[in-house]
Amino acid sequence: MRGIQLWTLDGIPEIRPGDDLARIIGDALAADEDGCRDGDVLVVTSKIVSKAEGRIVAASDRDDAITAETVRVVATRGTTRIVENRLGVVGAAAGVDASNTPEGTVLLLPLDPDASARLLCAALRERFGVRIGVIVSDTLGRAWRLGQTDVAIGAAGLTVVDDLRGTTDTQGRSLAVTVPVVADELAGAADLVKGKATGLPVAVVRGMSRIVTDAVDTPGARTLPRTGEADMFRLGSDEAYAQGYAAGAAASTP
Repeated sequence: MRGIQLWTLDGIPEIRPGDDLARIIGDALAADEDGCRDGDVLVVTSKIVSKAEGRIVAASDRDDAITAETVRVVATRGTTRIVENRLGVVGAAAGVDASNTPEGTVLLLPLDPDASARLLCAALRERFGVRIGVIVSDTLGRAWRLGQTDVAIGAAGLTVVDDLRGTTDTQGRSLAVTVPVVADELAGAADLVKGKATGLPVAVVRGMSRIVTDAVDTPGARTLPRTGEADMFRLGSDEAYAQGYAAGAAASTP
């Protein structure tokens, strides 16, 4: 097969705390006319993982929930807060979601999306007897770009990056910095078929078996965020200016 194929799984009901997500997704896979094959990748919306894991919390004020999930504030513009959350992901509202949840509640991200992906991956591999990769995805905005796209916040059974450093391009030049994040690329592509309000939270990707590994416990999506000294853009422009101005003023004070 040339290229890749993507489609959604029907038959996944509204997920509630305590639901056996691996069984539910497995049943949908078993009923799907295309089934599952060795090398397939499942992209699972983080929202249903959070619901199954009971990450629904009462919150009359969403801002309080955002504050609780925030490790570091990067920038604030009006009511919008760009923050680093406990997973190392920088984005708006720390991943706290108030959509498609009961009134008076908000949905938090899974505590450990990589661990969630590993559990799903292991259970589905055991059930179907083939190598399956799992990506847990969430929606994220990008600096310097309008809008949002889905990215991987959890992964198991696959290689999250395609490290091409040391190889050569078509002109024979050595590639020094080329590291496509295939997990993010597949998460974004899968969202084109899953959509945001269709009730279809799981997509199957076929044709990417080259990134699916024999092992389930692979370096996951937690390896992707640049944090600490690797983060070249730790503050918004206004915040960086204010911090620099304050430091300069303090240094010039006798």
